[in-house]
Amino acid sequence: MKLWGGRFTKEENELVNRFNASISFDQRFYKQDIQGSIAHVTMLAKQQILTDQEKDQIVAGLTGILTDLENGSLQIDPGAEDIHSFVEAALIERIGEVGKKLHTGRSRNDQVALDMKLYVRDEIDEMAALLKALLETILKIMKENLETYMPGFTHLQKAQPVTVAHHFGAYFEMFLRDCGRLSDIKKRMNTCPLGAGALAGTTYPLDREYTASLLSFDCATRNSMDSVSDRDYLIELASAMATIMMHLSRFSEEIIIWNSNEYQFIELDDAYSTGSSIMPQKKNPDIAELVRGKTGRVYGALTSILTTMKGIPLAYNKDMQEDKELLFDAIDTTKGCIQLFTGMISTMKFNAEIMKKSAMNGFTNATDAADYLVKHGVPFRDAHGIVGKLVLYCLDKGISLDDMSLDEFRSISPVFEEDIYEAISLKTCVEKRTTLGAPGPSVMKQVTEEYEALLNNM
Repeated sequence: MKLWGGRFTKEENELVNRFNASISFDQRFYKQDIQGSIAHVTMLAKQQILTDQEKDQIVAGLTGILTDLENGSLQIDPGAEDIHSFVEAALIERIGEVGKKLHTGRSRNDQVALDMKLYVRDEIDEMAALLKALLETILKIMKENLETYMPGFTHLQKAQPVTVAHHFGAYFEMFLRDCGRLSDIKKRMNTCPLGAGALAGTTYPLDREYTASLLSFDCATRNSMDSVSDRDYLIELASAMATIMMHLSRFSEEIIIWNSNEYQFIELDDAYSTGSSIMPQKKNPDIAELVRGKTGRVYGALTSILTTMKGIPLAYNKDMQEDKELLFDAIDTTKGCIQLFTGMISTMKFNAEIMKKSAMNGFTNATDAADYLVKHGVPFRDAHGIVGKLVLYCLDKGISLDDMSLDEFRSISPVFEEDIYEAISLKTCVEKRTTLGAPGPSVMKQVTEEYEALLNNM
């Protein structure tokens, strides 16, 4: 059943029909479409545009359709133009003429705008729940590794010693901001477009605020043209998902590096790894690599939606139908990646001794040696030069700073005393960094407690 056939005298070309139809992808709206229709007819009855009897018949019919779709006894017709026409046709078939009153005071434009908002709102809640589970996993790892030492890096070169807790805490902050972005989007988009009509409202005495309240929106939209042509919230969500994927991709890159034979910082669980068809020794970090790869797919959705919207005049245009497949794929991809990544890091093992040894052998305590000299009266610039000479000496000898004898230290600067070894020990280097945000176990314990409180309130 077409919702618009009266004006036309010829059947639509089959290729045009297939090109124009959206049932293949917008059928995932069926629950939201029925939910919106029930609220709409409830409002129509309140405004005495429909009788209570008509409303009850329509609601019962729609509820039955939803039940049958959920249990599989009713299949969506792939030949329908879209989910809206399918639901309306199924309703008329079940309850007769009164079903034709469902669309009173409503356009397909404000209907699809409503369905999309309801769907996105539900998906934001699901994505936020997945992010929370990821945050809980990261926090658990942090609490278990407050004193698991590892090198911190800049330029992919060893820089200063940190802990696994500190390193993972950086990603906790990233994903926490992602949760905030999703919350902001949901708050900003939570206005109800139903009642905007095609673009200019309707002459029926609708109570739009009542409809909005039935659907848990904060209020009705204030401009009918914007109501049917607004896709800002989809662009914002695509942008937020691109940022989530960027964070996952950065994290995945580190997992891939740490899993390599050269690093051996971690061991991935067999359930989240694959092998090679020809090299029996291989254990590949495929999940991390796929997450990294699928990031570009989500970026593509954001770019496509922005490009689609950039030249569209007010109000609704058919171009906007292109938002759905792109967004659906990006949502499915992002949710799947969050879920798989959470499972991967929750099961991986840390090779603590290898990580500690890597930190010790990479001159990550060089800054602390310079700080030692500064505390003994040496100007920092001079101390920097002295420690540079120490590093050159160690490189020439193939040793670390910790391996140098006191005589070797003093041959480069007489300021060094026996307490230099305590000053540059890995434990001291980490533990004395106790300013907020630093890797010291005492301050990290405080931070993890704050994180736990945040999660409990999410």
